[in-house]
Amino acid sequence: MANKEEAGRRVKVLFYLHAILQILAVLLATVGAVMSIKNFENSFSNHHQRLGLAFYAAIWMQTFIGFFRPPRGTKRRNTWYLTHWIIGTVTSMMGIINIYTGLKAYHKKTSRNTGIWTILFTAEIIFIAFFYLFQDKWEYIQKQGLILGNDNNNPQQQPAPASDQDQEINVSTQRDNQKACTAKRNALRNLFD
Repeated sequence: MANKEEAGRRVKVLFYLHAILQILAVLLATVGAVMSIKNFENSFSNHHQRLGLAFYAAIWMQTFIGFFRPPRGTKRRNTWYLTHWIIGTVTSMMGIINIYTGLKAYHKKTSRNTGIWTILFTAEIIFIAFFYLFQDKWEYIQKQGLILGNDNNNPQQQPAPASDQDQEINVSTQRDNQKACTAKRNALRNLFD
């Protein structure tokens, strides 16, 4: 989304989708916290409860940071972006860890088997990680000609160079293109542009 070539409606839709989903997640976490306080003993004697409290504070801090986003082009925007990204990433990791500690605490308290829930949650995390890494490399894969209909590396489609000098220029251009394609795109790539 930070790619400067993509602009307009798609970026706005993704931004508002992100904001709406995050607000819904905060509301869902708030409902979960209220239910936990009403229905369970909260002595904060296990890791799940303590981590949950820290997680709850972090998601509200992240929400407030999101609402106070400075405009593009200001000096504060870089600091805001880095802070918002780091807290969001740490909060996501805390949530994952807290689910595993919650499953462990549930098993310890009830002696019920949580194996199937652990397997299902692990499969979900693997799918999300694969999806994230795949989308991170999607443009690179497309430039390699691996997507059907984009086979630019077919020797039959490329005309033969006219001379040795043209061939050297062609090889040099291909090398430059490959170097440009291998640049890893991630959330911090355009941070300081």
